[in-house]
This record gives sequence, structure tokens and C-alpha cells, in this order.
Amino acid sequence: MATDSVTLSYPADVSDWGYDQLTTDHMRAYLKKTKGPAREGDTWNVFLDVGCCGDSPDVPLVVEAVGGDGDLDADTDLHFEEREACGVDSGWAVQSETGPS
Repeated sequence: MATDSVTLSYPADVSDWGYDQLTTDHMRAYLKKTKGPAREGDTWNVFLDVGCCGDSPDVPLVVEAVGGDGDLDADTDLHFEEREACGVDSGWAVQSETGPS
């Protein structure tokens, strides 16, 4: 039996645009296909696409809660909540000279 829901936290320093990318249908599908079993406390590093020529770091998602056995499938609901910042440089600045090197 698959997991009903998983709550993932993301760092507060992910930009609004990054959050939008994190919660897309294709990112949710990717997480359901490639992650799991989900266990509370696990950290999943994911790359958020910032567009062409970007150099974005991985964003750490932390599994905060699991409603079931941890096995993910297409019907598992993924919920996202914000947690404290952790120094992630994400967003459009990574594509400019002012971005991380």
C-alpha cells in the first residue's frame, strides 16, 4: 500500500520563482518516481531549473511527515512547507555576474 501523503519542507531562502518550480506537476511527478521510500528526517536534494545558462545549487527538501509506509506512487499527495533559511542561492541572480561562482 502506498503512502497517502508526504510533507516536505524547503528553505526560506528559495525564491518565489523557485517555489513555483518546486511545486509544478512535473516536479511532483519526478519526486514520486525517483524518491522514496520516504522517512521522516530524510533530506532529498533537488535541482530547481532556473532557465537557460543557470548555475543553481541543489535545494534540500526535508521529509517532515509521512502518512503511510513511505512508498510513493502517482496518488501520493506532496505538501510543501517553509522552514528556516540555509544559505541556498536560488533564483534569477544565479544567471548573472552577481550570482554564485
